[in-house]
Amino acid sequence: MFVLKLVFFSSVFGTALNCYQCFIDVDDSLRLCWGHILTKYNTRNVDSCFNTLDRIFNNEPKIIEAGKVGRGFDLMLRNILLAEIMPIVEEFDQETNEDTVYEFRLQAAANNFIAEASKLPRASGCFPPCGFQEQGAVYNCMTCQYDSCEFPLDCPVKEIKIEENNRTEMWCKVPFLLPTDAEIVWRYSVKKTVLMDHFKEVTVGVDPVYFIPSARLEHSGTYQCEIFSQEHSLVRIYYYLTVVPLTQLSHAELQDVFDHALLPGGQFPHRSPTVPFTLWLPSPDLLTTCLTAVLLLIFLSLGVLFWLSCIRKTGNYDTEQDKEYTEREIYLIHY
Repeated sequence: MFVLKLVFFSSVFGTALNCYQCFIDVDDSLRLCWGHILTKYNTRNVDSCFNTLDRIFNNEPKIIEAGKVGRGFDLMLRNILLAEIMPIVEEFDQETNEDTVYEFRLQAAANNFIAEASKLPRASGCFPPCGFQEQGAVYNCMTCQYDSCEFPLDCPVKEIKIEENNRTEMWCKVPFLLPTDAEIVWRYSVKKTVLMDHFKEVTVGVDPVYFIPSARLEHSGTYQCEIFSQEHSLVRIYYYLTVVPLTQLSHAELQDVFDHALLPGGQFPHRSPTVPFTLWLPSPDLLTTCLTAVLLLIFLSLGVLFWLSCIRKTGNYDTEQDKEYTEREIYLIHY
């Protein structure tokens, strides 16, 4: 008997569901429509009552929009609709009423449902491009269930490039709400990959940041952050780190200086007014080399000046000695 009622009810409403069918029992709908009277023909017609329900609740976008509540609020949605429909069911059960009365009462119930359901918390929404976002699911009155965000667990790989000996940090953060019991696992692979077999576990806990105080060449590779809740994976975030050697930086900077020196007049190229000016600062190694060369040049110059002053003093001493000897010889010859 119940199957026959369900088939009849579905054939009248069609294949698409709605908020009314999600929460109102078939028997209650039959009780509601039992005494529906077509005023024009003064005859009882249940099918016409179902068509009225279909028009007011199924084909009304405001009803569907009001039903898009957040996770866990579908029960409150059901209670709101029951509070509007069941009093009419009890009043109309085994009683005849004209179709105009049905139209007025059902439309008022639909308007009240829209007003009250719209006050319920909305879903936070889906944040692309990745992650299992349970809190972002939205209740769908067309399917009588929550629609998932349907994003993959693996996020796109983010590229990071830093100079050797510099610090860097990678964050395990997502734009959607996480459970309070979330656990974070960091893994590392020397390759640029997202294949789980290539990773080795590094840390397990709740720390969302992976910090490298002084990057070395062996730190280059892929870092994976995976967030769990009750042993279920929620999202996997990837960073590919490239550590640039200092020697490579020094060569590139010297080559840049040499290239600019070859320009006409030794001038640096004019910057476009639309491009903001950026002050070029040499690396610490280059500064140390230049400073050492300048100091060495100063010491050499001081050494040369000291040597020349010594020679000059020695020459003056010899001249005075020769002059003294000559005066003695003249004196002896004279006497």
